[in-house]
Amino acid sequence: NLSFVDILYTSVTLPKLLDVLLTGDNRISYISCLSQLCFFSSSCIAEILMLTVMSYDRYVAICHPLHYVLLMDRGKCVKLVASCWIVAFSCSILITVSTSTLNFCGSRNINHMFCDIKILTLLSCGKKKMFPVLTYLETLLLGVCPFILILVSYSKIIQNILKIHSTGQRKKTFSTCTSHSIVLLIFYGTLFCMYMRPASETSEKLDLIFSVFYLAVTPTLNPLIYSLRNKDIKNALSKIVTGKICKTYKP
Repeated sequence: NLSFVDILYTSVTLPKLLDVLLTGDNRISYISCLSQLCFFSSSCIAEILMLTVMSYDRYVAICHPLHYVLLMDRGKCVKLVASCWIVAFSCSILITVSTSTLNFCGSRNINHMFCDIKILTLLSCGKKKMFPVLTYLETLLLGVCPFILILVSYSKIIQNILKIHSTGQRKKTFSTCTSHSIVLLIFYGTLFCMYMRPASETSEKLDLIFSVFYLAVTPTLNPLIYSLRNKDIKNALSKIVTGKICKTYKP
């Protein structure tokens, strides 16, 4: 599901961006813009919720290993994943419908890589006082609150790991969380910098930089980060590296 989310929101945004770069035609229809906003916001919210569920999964696996099969059986996993998608699409539809009520009487040039609610709000005219409030409220409920739950899960995990006396076992237990924690840092770091940062003169340029991270860099790194836990991939990479070193220093 996490892989599907990464494929979804890159498929929603990057093809149009590539079309603009290759053809020079930077026009996008109103319906396409709203559709892009809807699918992007739903995939972004879904990823946040799934990363939160994954942190709970790690918490149960490390802090309650004997009860893991009971607490995280297949049925509960399906319900958790289904809940992530339902909440994500419900919230994205609310965002899209609210955005469709905006009036665009001035410039319609979107100085961004895709139709984002933050940029569309800046372009709109008329009554839009509620939109910054809506953006911050969505970020608080679907960004900050899940992040707090993740911090609570990891604080419990770290406390449990520190109680382990064996250094080798401690490293092995902690290694199961490294890939997830790296993805969280990259994803949440760019997301908070994008939506929770106060407006400034360089806001638009910074938004473009941060959007590159969560549009392309994070989905590209996710498979690599998670696959590094696979022993076969680790062995293959070590063979490639050692092989190149041997070839380089061969007398």
